[in-house]
Amino acid sequence: MDIYPAMTPFDEAVRFRRQRLEEAASKGRKVIGYFCTYTPIEIIHASGFIPVRIWGGTGQIEKAYSLVPNFICPYIKLSLEGALNKEFSFLAGIVQGYTCDVACGAVNIWKDNFSLELCHSLPLPYNDNQDARVFMRAGIEELACKLTRIGGSFTDESLKDSLALYEEIRTILAWIFKRRAQGNLPLTAGDVLSLVQAYFVTSPEEYLGMLKDLMVYLKGAPVSIAPGTPVLVSGSVVEDAQAFTIIERLGFKVVADDLCTGQRGFMPITGQGETPMERLIDRIMKRFPCPSRSHPTVRVPLLLELIRASHAKGVIFVFQKFCTPHLADHPMVAQGLKDAGIPSIAIEMDESGLVEAQVATRLETFWGMLGQ
Repeated sequence: MDIYPAMTPFDEAVRFRRQRLEEAASKGRKVIGYFCTYTPIEIIHASGFIPVRIWGGTGQIEKAYSLVPNFICPYIKLSLEGALNKEFSFLAGIVQGYTCDVACGAVNIWKDNFSLELCHSLPLPYNDNQDARVFMRAGIEELACKLTRIGGSFTDESLKDSLALYEEIRTILAWIFKRRAQGNLPLTAGDVLSLVQAYFVTSPEEYLGMLKDLMVYLKGAPVSIAPGTPVLVSGSVVEDAQAFTIIERLGFKVVADDLCTGQRGFMPITGQGETPMERLIDRIMKRFPCPSRSHPTVRVPLLLELIRASHAKGVIFVFQKFCTPHLADHPMVAQGLKDAGIPSIAIEMDESGLVEAQVATRLETFWGMLGQ
């Protein structure tokens, strides 16, 4: 069964994201942007807005250097470049869950340079205890109040509905990722990236319908083990499917990931608690951690668990250039993996993405190291 007709809506959602969001905004549905997946998008949606992850992509930096230095990650530079070129004219505001310093600093730059109704940084506790959860609740309630001031309408019931909607979406995505880990998902790594990118830029109501249609095709597709050496890809933001195309062309098969634009963007599926707010806070606190929010000693066991579940033979770290949290964590994480018998390799992307000519020899050598 050909599953690719069901992939078309996801590809088009990404390709025409700007036009679709401009149309939604023109019809009165306000759009709120965010940089990091630690942002509680359920609060944005429960207030009546469309939450959208701001994209960067690839390209040349020209205007953004008037506002930021060159030694910050390409994602933030390219998203600012896009904003200066009116790529995000549909936004009513931006919200950032406090993670890396660069992303949080970007909120202030956007506030000073663009006419937005809301620019808000949401503080996030690093520890998980009762006091931290009280602090988290106060921050979320402040955000809900600010969203109400710009036309939103937040209630416990609307949050309950939003949580249920996103839980259904994440349950399907988790099933897809589990099937990928088993090696029998009839999609390329680029296709999976398209699925997640569409999740970031589509209203959840529409996205759930797209996922359900895809599920019909996937459940009817024959089980087949795709060729390639199984690897886990770890890093921050990877938006260019060409990076995965290069990796797979060189003999690898991506069976798991630890990416902002991958599994980390939607796991865990839900949280526990008696009230909708408690379940939301619990989910945020139990997020699969990124380097900006955790210590390497916490991440290594979780990565090893993903590796075991997917039977990955190695890890390919794909870093955004100048991504301080990931680059600072890498030596300890790589050593922890090495101590467990898992080889790894690190490659970097700049504004032009991952260039095959620059990494092919190193990746081919790594492929050979994995015993192929």
